Amino acid sequence: MARVIDTNTLREWLDEHRPVTVLDIRGDEDRAQWAIPGSIHVNAYDALRDGMLGPLTTITVPTGQPVVTVCGAGRVSLTAADLLAERGIDARSLVGGMKAWSLAWNTAEVPFADPAIRIIQVRRTGKGCLSYLIGADGDAVVIDPSLPADVYLTLARHHGWRIRHVIETHVHADHLSRARGLAAETGATLLLPPQQRVHFPFASVADGDRISVGTATITARHTPGHTDESTSYLLNGKAVFTGDTLFTRGIGRPDLHADAEGTRLRARALFTSLAWLRSLGPDILVLPAHLSAPIAFDGQPVSARMHDIEGWPHADIAVEMGTAVGTCKAHLFRARRLLRKVLAP
Repeated sequence: MARVIDTNTLREWLDEHRPVTVLDIRGDEDRAQWAIPGSIHVNAYDALRDGMLGPLTTITVPTGQPVVTVCGAGRVSLTAADLLAERGIDARSLVGGMKAWSLAWNTAEVPFADPAIRIIQVRRTGKGCLSYLIGADGDAVVIDPSLPADVYLTLARHHGWRIRHVIETHVHADHLSRARGLAAETGATLLLPPQQRVHFPFASVADGDRISVGTATITARHTPGHTDESTSYLLNGKAVFTGDTLFTRGIGRPDLHADAEGTRLRARALFTSLAWLRSLGPDILVLPAHLSAPIAFDGQPVSARMHDIEGWPHADIAVEMGTAVGTCKAHLFRARRLLRKVLAP
């Protein structure tokens, strides 16, 4: 019988850059939706379900390192690992498959102008969710946590920080927020923009409010559009955490949970918010809450200087009064067609 490997162990191997071949045996459609960064793909799912190697009969994998087989839930990949083991290959099946992998994570440190302030980007790799641990003078804040509390607690302890505040940029519709649990676990203050969308206690953070973390000052700025309550956070005037308002390759979609008129109003608000963000200057560092693809174990932060942002509003979709909205690649949003419709006079 082939051995198995759990998500955390595989995550650690990839994070440590240990030699390992991740073999994705799912069908083409499932693979296209998302995958483990660096994995290789062989569409062997149907054959394996029938107990045959199929395309794995002649597959060549690097020698001298383990092969981890992956499917959706970890059952067919076990068959693949067994059959590969019969060929003398050190094969292991990922327990729980891609379903379990959805909570895998990695980190990258974000270079910052002030060496006394450190920013750790914590990435839920499979879903492209980005959160941030910011530390200075022994204290820390977490922005947009999407992983279990122990991930942030372990990282904070490693750096000698105590988490004082947990902040959300908005009430997320597209990722699992862990803010409430993390605040409860650490005794930190839970800060959310004012809204009526949640039904548990939190401290409101309004436009212009400042949050101090040692020598770091985080200033809240209301940037509606993706959602009505969306708020960005400016760190010492050098970096801005934009949530789902602005990405490195596009902008936030204004149509989630909104009808046509609501989308129209949000789109106009989004344009105003983007104009303010752009006014921060070309060298401001943009740190978003999402990426549209699985995040590699490369230690490279997902960020961009304002002048390098892709997907700004374009003139060809401008409408009356100068209102326009650009493309949101990060959410695969068909902005040009939809926004011509909802922003038309």
